[in-house]
Order: sequence, then structure tokens, then C-alpha cells
Amino acid sequence: MSSTEVTVVLSDCDEDDARVVLSTLGETFTPERAVAARGAAPARPGGATTVWASVFDVGHPRERAAAAGPVTLEHPVSIEAQGGYQAVDRLLAELGTVFEIEAAGTAAGDQEKDVHLRIRGR
Repeated sequence: MSSTEVTVVLSDCDEDDARVVLSTLGETFTPERAVAARGAAPARPGGATTVWASVFDVGHPRERAAAAGPVTLEHPVSIEAQGGYQAVDRLLAELGTVFEIEAAGTAAGDQEKDVHLRIRGR
């Protein structure tokens, strides 16, 4: 992973909200790879947890269209963002312009940080 790449993992949300978040980030940052994975842990009684993950290169952000308007989500979305300090900060700054952010935790290492958030539409 380069110093400008951030891995973003979405959970505790439905597919529509995951698509909204990932496409919103993709309007500003270049998506490198994206996957959806179904896990074995139950998210709801009788269901399985699904997570959506993408790696974004935040090194050369594009300007978002000013007329894009507010972004709405049906439900809050849990996000984990992992990467270099400056790269994660750049991604969080962009998320903050579009969504309401509630910090849920941070882990810091020598060269990377891991941030856990809950976001809501504005």
C-alpha cells in the first residue's frame, strides 16, 4: 500500500447505503479496488454480516461538483479507514464535508492509523 492509499471498510449497513458512501468517495478520490464480502457472523437474527471494502488513492483528489447537493443515507454506516496519517486525515476531511461523523475509536501505529467512525447523511 502506498502512502496515499486508504483502505475503507463499511459495515452495519445495507447495500444501498454502502454504494452511496463508496460512490461519494469515488467522486473525489480514485478507487483502486473494491470488494464485497459476506462473513459468517450474524448481523441480524438469521442473517450474515456483509462488509464492503475499497482502497482509495487520496494523493490527487478531484474537485467534487458543487451542485451535487446533500448526501442522504437511510441508516448510519460504520466505517473503518486505515492508512498513512495524512492520507486518512485527507479522507476524513472529505467525509466531513458530506456526512455527519461520529468518532468511535482510533488506533495509531508508527506509520499508519486506523479510525473507526459512524456516519450519517446530512
